[in-house]
Amino acid sequence: MEEKSIAEKLSEKLVYKQEHAALTLGDDEINAADNFCEGYKSFLNSCKTERECADYFKSEAEKKGFSPYDPKKKYKPGEKVYLVNRGKAVILTVFGKRKCSEGVRIAAAHIDSPRIDLKQNPLYEAEELALFKTHYYGGIKKYQWTTVPLSLHGVVILKDGKSITVSLGENEGEPRFVITDLLPHLAGEQMKRTLDKGIEGEELNILVGSRPFRSDSGSELVKLNILKILNEKYGMIEEDFLSAELELVPAFPVCDIGFDRSLIGGYGHDDRVCAYPSAMAVFDCAVPEYTSLAVLADKEETGSDGNTGLNSSYLKHFLEDLARMEGAEGRDVMRLSECLSADVNVAFDPTFPSVLEKRNSAFVNKGIVMTKYTGSRGKGGTSDASAEFVGKIRRIFDDADVIWQIGELGKVDEGGGGTVAKYIANLDIDVVDVGVPVLSMHSPFEVVSKLDVYMTYRGLSAFFKA
Repeated sequence: MEEKSIAEKLSEKLVYKQEHAALTLGDDEINAADNFCEGYKSFLNSCKTERECADYFKSEAEKKGFSPYDPKKKYKPGEKVYLVNRGKAVILTVFGKRKCSEGVRIAAAHIDSPRIDLKQNPLYEAEELALFKTHYYGGIKKYQWTTVPLSLHGVVILKDGKSITVSLGENEGEPRFVITDLLPHLAGEQMKRTLDKGIEGEELNILVGSRPFRSDSGSELVKLNILKILNEKYGMIEEDFLSAELELVPAFPVCDIGFDRSLIGGYGHDDRVCAYPSAMAVFDCAVPEYTSLAVLADKEETGSDGNTGLNSSYLKHFLEDLARMEGAEGRDVMRLSECLSADVNVAFDPTFPSVLEKRNSAFVNKGIVMTKYTGSRGKGGTSDASAEFVGKIRRIFDDADVIWQIGELGKVDEGGGGTVAKYIANLDIDVVDVGVPVLSMHSPFEVVSKLDVYMTYRGLSAFFKA
């Protein structure tokens, strides 16, 4: 073998390089990644909304020996509890050897995803077609949601107070729904609009039926027939829409992408692709050194406001409860705690390179991505993790042979975005963002790498064990 030159040796020592994870990992670990992602795919197929995710994690926690959290009880190392916040957010906790007043370890992800919500009075008839009026949830490209098969999920609170769970369009043989669009032959004026205005918010109307109620004459018989079906199936009357939360999401299942099956395509990767590894990492904790939490939150896509989002006080109150259990103050727990805000970042897309700065972008198949700061144009709206904390997480990942990379959310003046990190940092907790790089983020069909998903799980597990 030819001896390496001095420059080659020096380059190996000094120059920062990133390699494709598959060139670093052995066959056993690649197989482990693929197997881990089979569980993730199953989760994603069955959990299309934040409520369904919360129910799933509660059920899985109970199977693994977790019990409902009791704030009046004192817990011992190794005991496991869960807390469900209003059916839309979950905290999973394994108590550690050290006191909570010495700090806890938190992985925080969100389980809501961009979607189409129904308005409160949605059902109407126009030209003998029945439709729903909608209000989109989160940042979407509206044109991407037309002509896509959609399923209906959510909850309806009937006039008598009874709660009805709705899930229609996911199973074989069930009807689905759709937002129509113009044919290109007649779309001349529409196609003169900017891409942002190609489909307006008030044009995101859901087609739900076309056959009239035939037993009588009158107006709006198609709408009446839909109400009859809803009444027979769910016990609903039209007024019950006023106390409902109903969401339209893509109806197609998750699938492998590529000849090599190395990628996963589907709806909801942002941010369930980080929520699932966060939960699995906590489930794998036996008796950790520090009390370990997976916080799976709602409302991130709309700014984390509301009492199930992390811009509220439910996490703070939970940490204060842990402190009170030991006769300490909540601030004693929080100022010594550490958090990985587990959220996705944009993956470098060679088709659209102009908005990304390559040296500081995340790439598919190069592992979990660490994002020191988010925000937009001058780091507005970010917590910007300290060099000391980034250095600590770097060492944890390196010591555990976790493949990781750094990344920003696009070029400085192109836009940007945020995560829950700043709300946790505002509690006086050290926090940095980590997660999975995503292609086609916020679309009905996002794409991620299996190796990156697995490395995110490995990274979060290493954090809890450190």
